[in-house]
Amino acid sequence: MALNKKALHGAIALAGISALALTACTGPSGGGSSSAPAAAGPIAYGTTDKVTSLDPAGSYDNGSFMVMNQIYSFLLNSKPGGAEPVPDLAESSSFTTPSEYTVKLKSGLKWANGHTLDSKDVKFSFDRQVAINDPAGPASLLTNIESVTAPDATTVVFKLKNANDQTFSQILSSPAAPIVDDEVFPADKVLSDDEIIKANAFHGQYTIDSYKKNELVSFKAFADYQGVLGKPANDAATIKYYASPTNLKLEIQQGAIDVAFRSLSATDIDDLRKDSKVKVLTGPGGEIRYITFNFDTMPYGTKAAGADPAKALAVRQAVANLVDRQAIADQVYKGTYLPLYSNVPSGFLGANESFKDAYGDAGKPSLDKAKKVLADAGITEPVALNLQYNPDHYGGSSGDEYAMVKEQLEKSGLFTVNLQSTEWVTYSKASRADEYPLFQFGWFPDFSDADNYLTPFFPEGGFLKNHYNNATVNELISKQLTDADKTSRESAIKDVQNALAKDISTLPLLQGAQVAVVGSGVNGVDKTLDPSFKFRLGVISK
Repeated sequence: MALNKKALHGAIALAGISALALTACTGPSGGGSSSAPAAAGPIAYGTTDKVTSLDPAGSYDNGSFMVMNQIYSFLLNSKPGGAEPVPDLAESSSFTTPSEYTVKLKSGLKWANGHTLDSKDVKFSFDRQVAINDPAGPASLLTNIESVTAPDATTVVFKLKNANDQTFSQILSSPAAPIVDDEVFPADKVLSDDEIIKANAFHGQYTIDSYKKNELVSFKAFADYQGVLGKPANDAATIKYYASPTNLKLEIQQGAIDVAFRSLSATDIDDLRKDSKVKVLTGPGGEIRYITFNFDTMPYGTKAAGADPAKALAVRQAVANLVDRQAIADQVYKGTYLPLYSNVPSGFLGANESFKDAYGDAGKPSLDKAKKVLADAGITEPVALNLQYNPDHYGGSSGDEYAMVKEQLEKSGLFTVNLQSTEWVTYSKASRADEYPLFQFGWFPDFSDADNYLTPFFPEGGFLKNHYNNATVNELISKQLTDADKTSRESAIKDVQNALAKDISTLPLLQGAQVAVVGSGVNGVDKTLDPSFKFRLGVISK
């Protein structure tokens, strides 16, 4: 049976409830022994996600971060089942002034290679993220850091540009914040996966035992791990990578793997719910799917033929008036995704439906409105759109999703759509190098707060690199980020969404839940489908 929409709404709401509870972390560590004693392994995990880089400065995608969560530690992290940041490598952390956040590290920390892990590594990790600022990396999350100092071996002080940052404790547990070995990683460039593995530069629940990129990764438990996640419930684990969701489905059904996660098609999930040999589990939703417009290269964009910002806006508005999200959710995803009408998804503080209010007809497409915006801008001929999507990173249903988008736009007679696809390793870089005028992206949140759908995306183009920049939007995003008053912060978040709906840097499409499929006798996966959006192999046993 298709995923019940009421249940999905409940899962999404849980993410929002957790978001409200996230505050700066103060006081001693909660300890690091919450997991069960190590049992026989390995646990076999399967996915269609891909790894871009094991260097935290060189990737900003779910496939890479999933591996990082097993092999690196953070200053703050969250325990399985929740999203609140608590001390990980830290012993304590707090705002010591409105613009200074101080972390005290545990003493006696060691990397798996025997190197000392101390405040020098922490300062180095954040400084190099900012210095490298890789187009495929997460440095955009660190824009509020003015400086990082290490006054002694166990103390780190973050000085912030804007005081009272309401998300900073969460930033310290995000993809921008894995701590790396300063004796291994270069300060000014991304380190290759092979060099990282050769140097054994790990301090997580696991180290990497063997590695064939995007084929198979083998992990073994790290005995000297001292973080909050504790000893893993298994002594070893593997990640196997699949080219197609069909093969992933077959192997979980046949018992060749223990867990299948990201991404099975909606049809596959529907079928698997009827299979007595496996169980389908769902967790809090925060994933979104959207179309990004490159403001330089889209029709009438700044560097396109016949550049005209008014006409470019009209093109974006016409697309927004024509897309039928409900049809895509129902026909392609069978209710495992819901229509998304704003940049901040339902369940998070301040979320509204700004696109539903501004475009279409109460959520349904409107041909009349699309025709009018183009005519008012002086566009009289069908507009040719080059639209790119990715077939492997965002799941096998992406082809059907974007075929429907193409059909909806072309049926209007206002657009012709050249639909193309590219594999993720190329796509992740080309999409942010002005090669695609319009392109698919998805977002799996770094932490459970509305700001994670704003700050990484929009100020000065954010990680999208799509040349969008609006001073008013930047000011509103900065305002909500540092507003300790919940009511006024909520108002500012709504104002941001309304402003973004006018400009349409991205067109929100769908919002989904976390879905995992587990084999018979496999335990613990429900503990990691939580609002932290971090999948942890260490909780799984069989």
